Amino acid sequence: MPKGYWVSVYPTITDPEALNGYNELARAAVQAAGGRTFARGGSRVVAHEAGIAERVVLIEFDTFDQAVAAYESPAYQKALAALPDGFERDFRIVEGLG
Repeated sequence: MPKGYWVSVYPTITDPEALNGYNELARAAVQAAGGRTFARGGSRVVAHEAGIAERVVLIEFDTFDQAVAAYESPAYQKALAALPDGFERDFRIVEGLG
């Protein structure tokens, strides 16, 4: 069964400290759902074409359905509610290759 991935790109982060509440809640929700964080940060990003050299987060789950369920979980929904106003990100759940 193909794995599932959360892919997040943050086009702009005007106040990194404002993300602390979200980060703490999201980390706990992802771990509880069996997610594994492969990349988090933005200190070393090489962007090409329309890419943006900002923070990128990549999280792997054992299945695509598990990744979707983790996003829809009450714990992660609580984390989303902690995102600061005016915050912008490009978030996707994608299925891996077999």
